[in-house]
Amino acid sequence: MNGNPLADLTASHATFGRMLDDLIRDAGGPGFIWQLAVLAACLIAAWPLARFIDKRLEARYAASSFSLRFAAASLERAMFPLFGWLLVMAARFALEPVMSISVLRLALVPLFGITSLYFTFYILRRVLSGSGQLHGMLLLVEKVLTTLVWVAMALYVLGMLSEVTAWMENMRFAVGKQKVSLADILMAVVWILLTVLAAMWFGSWLEERLMRSTSLDVNLKVVLTRISKALLLLVSLLLSLSLVGIDLTVLSVFGGALGVGLGLGLQKIASNYISGFIILLDRSVKLGDQITVDKYTGIVSQIRTRYTVVRNGDGETLVPNEQLVAQSVQNHSFSNTNVRVATRVQADYGADPETVILLLTACVRELPRVLQEPAPAAFLVLFADSGIEYEVAVYIADPQNGKLGVQSAMNRAIWRTLREHGISIPYPQREVRVLGTPVPPEILSDVSVATTEVAKTA
Repeated sequence: MNGNPLADLTASHATFGRMLDDLIRDAGGPGFIWQLAVLAACLIAAWPLARFIDKRLEARYAASSFSLRFAAASLERAMFPLFGWLLVMAARFALEPVMSISVLRLALVPLFGITSLYFTFYILRRVLSGSGQLHGMLLLVEKVLTTLVWVAMALYVLGMLSEVTAWMENMRFAVGKQKVSLADILMAVVWILLTVLAAMWFGSWLEERLMRSTSLDVNLKVVLTRISKALLLLVSLLLSLSLVGIDLTVLSVFGGALGVGLGLGLQKIASNYISGFIILLDRSVKLGDQITVDKYTGIVSQIRTRYTVVRNGDGETLVPNEQLVAQSVQNHSFSNTNVRVATRVQADYGADPETVILLLTACVRELPRVLQEPAPAAFLVLFADSGIEYEVAVYIADPQNGKLGVQSAMNRAIWRTLREHGISIPYPQREVRVLGTPVPPEILSDVSVATTEVAKTA
């Protein structure tokens, strides 16, 4: 052991460097056919076992989202090489004392490599598509990993892995006062990727379990999910750095620099991040609430780390979380899901107010989406210049479908009802008096004619 895991792995499997030589030597002997027969028998036996597990996986993920079914497809593809590798491995150890096993040893390499590759794809797809959408970098990452795995298997079989490892050990770079080899850098990247992927996969699994829980509040589920993911990533990074051999005390300098950066250049980001947790914990705004903040009104569809998504008929608006904490927010669903919809209209002074109130209440009572409890109501609001102003109010239980349609239906019903009962909606009336200098008769006659025309029009 020399302290390098990659070199130790190569040294412990040095015999694999003679795989092709052993295969060529055994090709002319009678045991070669028996090895091919055993290999074929193992693969044939692995097929029904893999199909049985595949059907169980298909049934389990049939009702899941597309991203989960896409990830499960990699898991299904891994079953056949996995069972093949296990059966060939058992046959190798069983036949090694009595016959040559060069064919079986060679077959173990691609079976193990393909199995590892598909399991890695499964974890990547679960991690990178946990939100329900496939990540754009997923295809590129899978292609790079496929190329690296097949190159590593080829080097392993040809016996060149030890030479490549030695070359990477000799390639050294100066990092501060220390020199680091290319092999050390590669192992550091591998450990960091493995621990981070493991943490992200466990975080996605924990998120699914929390979201399926019925005993927890929706906001509490989101808070627990985000805190757990952040802690898992932090622990994975610290663990990977310690495995690589980096002294964690050097992170104190980085932590101080990060604090200064947050205090100076990242104030808004930090404020929005903390505001998001405040919103989730105090439950002032919840998923599904209808809110009005600034000039935006809509349904809260998502509460993210930096912003909250408010959806309405015009699309989705991203409202910074700080704005929901620092400004006044009208939550129409805070204590009751029923939302009030009101409109105003004027009637002339000649109409009896009690009759008008009864007509206004009756004409909106049977409109679609209008609740009978609380019942619609009409009010005399103001004695205006041109007429008496009334307000008609109703309640609806589905504000997520918008209020403008209900308000439009109310206005049309009010207009038809007042017209049917001979109650006019008055126009603005103005009286103009000219004082001081006498006005020429021709101007007075023009004004008289204009006033008469206006009266006829009204």
